[in-house]
Amino acid sequence: MTACRSILTSLILLMAGPATGQIVVVASQQGARLTRIEGEAVAGSFTVPASPAVVAADGRGRLYASHPDGRSISMIEPDGTVHRLPVQAQAFGLAVEPDGSRLYVGDWSGNRVLCLSPATGAVEGTIPVGPDPAALVLGEPGRLYVAEREGRSVGVIDTRTQRRVADLPVGDGPFALAYDPSLARLYVANVRSNDVTVIDTAGGRVLTTIPVGTAPYGVAIAPGGGQVLVTNQHAATVSVIDTGALAVAATVPVGRYPEGVAILGGFAYVANWFSDDVSVIDLAALKETRRLPVAEGPRTVAVARIASPEAAR
Repeated sequence: MTACRSILTSLILLMAGPATGQIVVVASQQGARLTRIEGEAVAGSFTVPASPAVVAADGRGRLYASHPDGRSISMIEPDGTVHRLPVQAQAFGLAVEPDGSRLYVGDWSGNRVLCLSPATGAVEGTIPVGPDPAALVLGEPGRLYVAEREGRSVGVIDTRTQRRVADLPVGDGPFALAYDPSLARLYVANVRSNDVTVIDTAGGRVLTTIPVGTAPYGVAIAPGGGQVLVTNQHAATVSVIDTGALAVAATVPVGRYPEGVAILGGFAYVANWFSDDVSVIDLAALKETRRLPVAEGPRTVAVARIASPEAAR
């Protein structure tokens, strides 16, 4: 693992947290920047290595960004130090243990998931999965779910044995995942069949399939689990699913080619890839309240917990 230090002022400003202890971070692919949003305003940004695809965060204040073309991961410490972790893979999807002990990386072209040590960058395990692994999400303890886009399935990995132990059939082109621990439900956005598969992970069975807009690309669960938001890339909308009725309750227009979505407090944040901005949706009113300009090509969004530099040691 190599570390690069530059002028840290902008990084520290990005990582310095508000009173809530959490921020929203947006990764812009073409603009190669991470942008911090607080409430309904941009609070800072900084440059990262070229073409960040997915951004993730652990519970100790560290950020991670995957670079498929650069075959690497960027890890940003709370004090602003940027580490580059080279990987022999087309790194795309990311999931990180809350304590930061292990990083899971989907190898897009290699049909596998790598288990990395963030501390050293060492590969601690390699798990074969279905074709074109896209999103990764941690579920109940010891479980990692992988959207296998070209396999019409979600792979289930036992993180303790580092083996793929099951596959769950879903729609065509599974791309995004969100896990609700309160109901043991997995929501899978299927980009080609224009629907969301709802899975009962405790029973390992499909509960239902919900039609949404064209090309659903991102999914996030609102606090309390009563709503699930799904971005519809080709429709420039967000579908709001009522999880009690398991049906779409509202549709919210947003920017062009919405992809990633994350929720913090009473707001949802939607990365609009083609309009170079982020839609802020008021979850109570179910309407867009702001459109925030960011660097070119915003694609993914994550909620990051802020920690002091000492907490990361």
